Amino acid sequence: MNEYLAVLKKYAVFNGRASRREYWTFSLVSFGVSLCVVTIGQMLQIGPDETSLLGDLYSVLVFLPSLGVSIRRAHDTSHSGWWAIVPFYNLYLMLKAGDAGPNKYGPDPYAT
Repeated sequence: MNEYLAVLKKYAVFNGRASRREYWTFSLVSFGVSLCVVTIGQMLQIGPDETSLLGDLYSVLVFLPSLGVSIRRAHDTSHSGWWAIVPFYNLYLMLKAGDAGPNKYGPDPYAT
């Protein structure tokens, strides 16, 4: 949960590196929160019939943190952040172990 909050605190930070743990913790917690928010929105019948206004709002709020952690994760593997938007290859980068020690994008996230 600390990783989730840490990513939210760095909501628009696109430089540096993010560990696999930080990325996946944020992604999984965000997915769980999204499911809860959508369910609550549908139970309260907020928004149109087939969508949840609360879910849409949550998606907008976590867009920049999600993009930021994805870019930092790509940096951890010595790749440009642009690779985070390439389908399927970005999944490979998110699963790949990061570089040990510092690289051109910053210090090793596990060293700090």
